[in-house]
Amino acid sequence: MNPVTRPVPDDATVSVFDPDTRLLVRLAGVIAAGSEEAMRLHIAAARHLPAPWVDEVLLQSYLFAGFPRTLNALREWRRTSGHAAPSGDRDAADPVNAVEWRARGEVTCARVYGAMYDKLRDNVAALHPAIDAWMVTDGYGKVLSRPGLDLVRRELCVIAACALARQDRQLHSHLHGALNVGATAGDVTATLDALEELLDADSSTRYRLLWARVRAAHASGSTA
Repeated sequence: MNPVTRPVPDDATVSVFDPDTRLLVRLAGVIAAGSEEAMRLHIAAARHLPAPWVDEVLLQSYLFAGFPRTLNALREWRRTSGHAAPSGDRDAADPVNAVEWRARGEVTCARVYGAMYDKLRDNVAALHPAIDAWMVTDGYGKVLSRPGLDLVRRELCVIAACALARQDRQLHSHLHGALNVGATAGDVTATLDALEELLDADSSTRYRLLWARVRAAHASGSTA
């Protein structure tokens, strides 16, 4: 089976990083924080990728970049790729699914945060109970638990979005999160390598140091 289209289990223990995944993470980063020209160039480069992969990365971008960037990227993807929007997506908006979204959001969020999950929920609820509910139900349940793209690649794309948007605290969390859901250390390193030319030198150096600390913490069983 072609490795580009083979589904990757969410508990992957082998590298998922290939040239197509490299294109995908770069696209995720540019949608989050790049120029419109860069977005167009990266969407053009992604035309041969599996359409569900790109659709899912564009959809999840609204969590990190907002609706304006997501809508612009979707418009360009439809125009450039020739792929029409799916004819139906029952799960996308029907509020009858809210209970299911929350349940699967709790599972997905717990997988990403591992031993830090309970602390995360307490901390976010202390900021505002509504944002805690939205994070779990909308973010992790309605969006990041969707089929179409495995959780390992989703987390690598989240790393890219956080890095290019210079969101260091969230990047720290999702460097841990990628490892927690089954990405290899090589996958994460390759993701940062793929972003090298899109980052300024200071940010690139800072993120390499951050990644070294996260990697060492995982090797020692720490959550630091």
